[in-house]
Amino acid sequence: MIEWVKQLNKAFGPSFVWLICLIYFTQGFRSFVWTAVSYQLKDNLKLSPSASQFVSSIAFFPWSIKPLYGILSDCIPIKGRKRIPYLVIATLLSLVPWPMLGIDSNLRSSQWHLTVLLTVHNLGSAMADVVVDAMIAEAVRSERASFAGDLQSISWLSMAVGGIWGSLLGGYALTNLQIDKIFLLFSVLPAIQLLSCGLVGENSADSKVSHESANSSNSHPGNGNGNILDEDNILLKKSSASATRRKRSQKNSNKRASMRTKSLIPEKGSSLISSWFHSLKTATYSLLRAFRQPIIMRPMAWFFLAQITVPNLSTVMFYYQTEVLNLDGSFLGTARVVGWLGLMLGTFTYNRYLKTMKLRKILLWAHVGLSLLSLLDVILVSRLNLAYGVSDKIMVVSGSALADAVNQFKHVHFLQSF
Repeated sequence: MIEWVKQLNKAFGPSFVWLICLIYFTQGFRSFVWTAVSYQLKDNLKLSPSASQFVSSIAFFPWSIKPLYGILSDCIPIKGRKRIPYLVIATLLSLVPWPMLGIDSNLRSSQWHLTVLLTVHNLGSAMADVVVDAMIAEAVRSERASFAGDLQSISWLSMAVGGIWGSLLGGYALTNLQIDKIFLLFSVLPAIQLLSCGLVGENSADSKVSHESANSSNSHPGNGNGNILDEDNILLKKSSASATRRKRSQKNSNKRASMRTKSLIPEKGSSLISSWFHSLKTATYSLLRAFRQPIIMRPMAWFFLAQITVPNLSTVMFYYQTEVLNLDGSFLGTARVVGWLGLMLGTFTYNRYLKTMKLRKILLWAHVGLSLLSLLDVILVSRLNLAYGVSDKIMVVSGSALADAVNQFKHVHFLQSF
């Protein structure tokens, strides 16, 4: 494990690996504060399950429009940079709501103020998630592409570790601390993330264009005869003809690179706003063309249908577990830990045994498993488990772990493919 981290540090730099791990750890550690948010909505604001679900749906909406953040960061550089400035903005958006909620009790007690601040936080978290994914994609290109799987693995591992610790500490904090203190404590991680953004450098977008142009110019040899040592005149003539074709190819590639560079750099007479608009328009058209491809459109349509056809009962079950079953926050935090472990188990099982299985079969059995696991909620609510001597806590813990493990099979194949 230590040697693996050392290799990543050597390939990408310790500051870059630290920032990636910190961002993903923070994403998982959000379970520390979101359990407190659920109790704030239920106990302090006295909202019904439907009202709480409405607040959660609005607050998590920024995660549904993640492609927009990628288009903005790609097309509108800030001071010539496309990643770090947006990561700073995203971190600020995810940081600011928590000190405000921790200090001002009026904001915590207002449903609409709380909804707005939670939405701002999710906007920053979703934007940071997009930017850091783009940074990983750029970092593993060319000669460092062999580290792509390692960098993705350490990212998932960091998020899983963050989720486990966030769930454990979140349950303990709910029992021993006030909710305002929990909000203030969680703001420490985004603050550290904000400071860590200054440790990673980024080249200007213009310098990247010039560098790519230079690489394309140098990627073709100027003369191919120096590597050919033949005694046959026919082979010498063929090599001379080949060298001539390579020279023509070099000239054409240089022209194409020059035209591509000119198209990427705005003309001196054009305004900055018009160049931004042109870039956004081009990126939007490219995205729409990509969506029309069956290899992209079909998985997206499946994801969309898989999400909207299954009702989200998490808020309703949270109310039932706390109000009817009288389960406390510390136990629910433990149940979330088991869920994270199930998520890791699902990933490991797929990588170890199911990689060669056809995708249709994986998705078929995953949905069959999820359908059967949904019956556990029916058994829990109807209290049939007590008739067979199975406690409510065992039902909640086992259902959480198994559902998260099986649900991972729906997504891990797509994540590893892309």
